[in-house]
Amino acid sequence: MASIQCLDPHVADLIAAGEVVERPASVVKELLENAVDAGSTAVTVEIQRGGMSYIRVTDNGSGIAPEEVETAFLRHATSKIRSAYDLAAIGTLGFRGEALAAIAAVSRVEVMTRQADAPFGAALVLEGGAVREREEIGCPEGTTMIVRDLFFNTPARLKFMKRDAAEGAAAYAAVQHVALSHPEISFRFLRDGREEMMTPGDGKLHSALYAVLGREVALSLLPCKGSGEELSVEGYISRPSCCRGNRSGQHFFVNGRYVKSRTMAAAMEEAYRNQKMVGKFPGCVLRVTSKLNAVDVNVHPAKTEVKFTSEKKLFDAVYYTVKGALEAESGHPQAELVRKPEPKPKQDSVTPNQTFFQTITAEQYRTGGAALRDRTRTPYRADKPTPYAAAKQRMRQEPVFPAAKPVEKSEETVEKSHAAPAPRLRVAKPEPQAAPELVTPDTPQWRIAGEVLDTYIIVEQGDTVTLIDKHAAHERMNFDRMQAQDWQPMRQLLLTPVVLNLPPEESAALLEYQSLLEQFGFETEAFGGGSILVRQVPDDLPADQIESALEEIAGELLVTGRADAAAARDKVLHTMACKAAIKGGWKSSPQEREAVARAVLSGQVKYCPHGRPVAIELTRKQLEKQFKRS
Repeated sequence: MASIQCLDPHVADLIAAGEVVERPASVVKELLENAVDAGSTAVTVEIQRGGMSYIRVTDNGSGIAPEEVETAFLRHATSKIRSAYDLAAIGTLGFRGEALAAIAAVSRVEVMTRQADAPFGAALVLEGGAVREREEIGCPEGTTMIVRDLFFNTPARLKFMKRDAAEGAAAYAAVQHVALSHPEISFRFLRDGREEMMTPGDGKLHSALYAVLGREVALSLLPCKGSGEELSVEGYISRPSCCRGNRSGQHFFVNGRYVKSRTMAAAMEEAYRNQKMVGKFPGCVLRVTSKLNAVDVNVHPAKTEVKFTSEKKLFDAVYYTVKGALEAESGHPQAELVRKPEPKPKQDSVTPNQTFFQTITAEQYRTGGAALRDRTRTPYRADKPTPYAAAKQRMRQEPVFPAAKPVEKSEETVEKSHAAPAPRLRVAKPEPQAAPELVTPDTPQWRIAGEVLDTYIIVEQGDTVTLIDKHAAHERMNFDRMQAQDWQPMRQLLLTPVVLNLPPEESAALLEYQSLLEQFGFETEAFGGGSILVRQVPDDLPADQIESALEEIAGELLVTGRADAAAARDKVLHTMACKAAIKGGWKSSPQEREAVARAVLSGQVKYCPHGRPVAIELTRKQLEKQFKRS
């Protein structure tokens, strides 16, 4: 049996680093938290090759004293807490004192720092946790951390890293989370020398939303604010019509810390009940403020999960805040009944003659009115006929069709008429042949009786009635067609390209699998700022489904794409088949209903790609039993 002994300090540091530093995004997050705790007002993050080769975080915070720079890289060395009592009310983002030691153990680190009242700063160079150089230098106020060659001494960790685009997107997401939780700080993010984000740092959450999530998202959100027992909630939520196909748009913060909370997500979705589409999830940026001793942040290595003393109070605070904002939204359509104005009485136009006859008496008319009326009229000349009369007279005098001239028969003509008749041609009658047998397709032993709810096709077949879910059946038909080896999609070039503003990780997933998307007719390219430009799509994908389809594909690729290429292809096929299928609630033509019914009744289609049945059967006996006829 092996003896028990203490591990070498370097090995222990590598083990501890594995809990804190999982990928470049973990390094960025830890360094940003230190910058925020130092009281910075401006922070710049720069990465190269997804953060694997170079990470630089610069702040203008309080800096580190020269004599404490080396101490900062020792395990459990921190300036945030002093005793066990401080753990009960943690008000800073960092507190364990493990981050810098873990980062230095698996990379090459350079640090330059200076305090405001110090004439000179200090520089320190570490490699694998060991100090290589230390010197006194002149540098700006604040701290600059440079991390190079991450995991250079742990090759086993390198093989689990994703492509540079995916790692860079994760680092970008970490910067976004901190920027949204602290709008009073200006954050700047550069990737491979290109600026991708910069927040103004004016303390307004909406300004940070505009810079981080984009103009369209920021303008589509609704403000919300409320308070509960020992809790206050404020932020922005999406409108019910702008929900997404996944929860990537939900950002929760507790006392300035980004967290993943099932309780808050459940409260959000409960508030949206009966207001959003099934399968869609609302987006939000919610900041919860509570007493420091009412929340425990020391429950997860990455500090992304917290525990509240009362989860019910948290649920109620989020639920009623979001519910109130949705009910107060002025965008709900309202029917307004406007009374139609009463039509004004028509005023007949009066001619001079009408005015004359209305104001003249009978005696005046008999004496002089007739003469006055005759003088006002144009005299009629009987000697000049009207155009109609003249034309009628000409028609009577000149016949329309001239009479036919009589034909004079000459003797030669008469002789020819009495000559012998011309010989007739004898045409042989065809012999009767047997009529060819017509080959007709087999008449189906079923008929379509109709469709209910514009979703389910009713088919009668003998003593059985079959209800077919046309969307599920058509989705399976599309999936089988696309899965065929020789299937080549028809491609449609968009007249106006579509710009997608997705979260960084989803954008990176689509760019990473561009070759796979091209197989299905998509043509995408990076558009800057985390956006993606779509130039070409499959022809059977409706235009209004392009954005939702690619969002869903990106979410599936993040889950299964890296692990299994075949599974990633199937996930893309599932989404494509679903988006191109007939939708429930749509009006379908008789030809469409017959094609779906034929595929189901022939046994080709039994289940949709997600495993749901496409048809159910009701026998005569079952129906008679329901009507008490058995």
